[in-house]
Amino acid sequence: MEVVAIKCTVNGREHRLECEANLTLLDMLRESLGLTGTKSGCAVGECGACTVVMNGEAVNACLVLAAQVDGADILTVEGLQEDGVLDPLQEMFIRHGAVQCGFCTPGMLMSAKALLNGNPDPTEEEIRVAISGNLCRCTGYQQIVEAISAASAKEKSREKKEGKNCGW
Repeated sequence: MEVVAIKCTVNGREHRLECEANLTLLDMLRESLGLTGTKSGCAVGECGACTVVMNGEAVNACLVLAAQVDGADILTVEGLQEDGVLDPLQEMFIRHGAVQCGFCTPGMLMSAKALLNGNPDPTEEEIRVAISGNLCRCTGYQQIVEAISAASAKEKSREKKEGKNCGW
């Protein structure tokens, strides 16, 4: 099997890796980097459990080859918290009961993060479209939509108090 050398940034840290050409981003994150928050679900891009943010866009890590991430900036669920402080999305998922079994949660959080990075004030419809690629068997989605909306409102309120633009 051909081995490829890649350099990428994951959660703010630069990594240089050599991996087999057919290794997926999902397996690279979980096996090579030990970042097991990104879940392996269907392995065919249908469930969204493996969603990460790559270069600002939500992607299914099971469908991206590690060789394709050379030079990329990747954010996983482990990168949401900063210095032990939860991201507003994580706080609101907890507060609104959007975390039940937890299997879909990392992918949902990352789809929401990508949405809010590009659209800090989404409508309910835009939220539903953004998470439409993530399957959840427990919540019925309403709590997740409410949590994302509340995180947006919380961040806007904080930014307004500080006189800043939304910095998702």
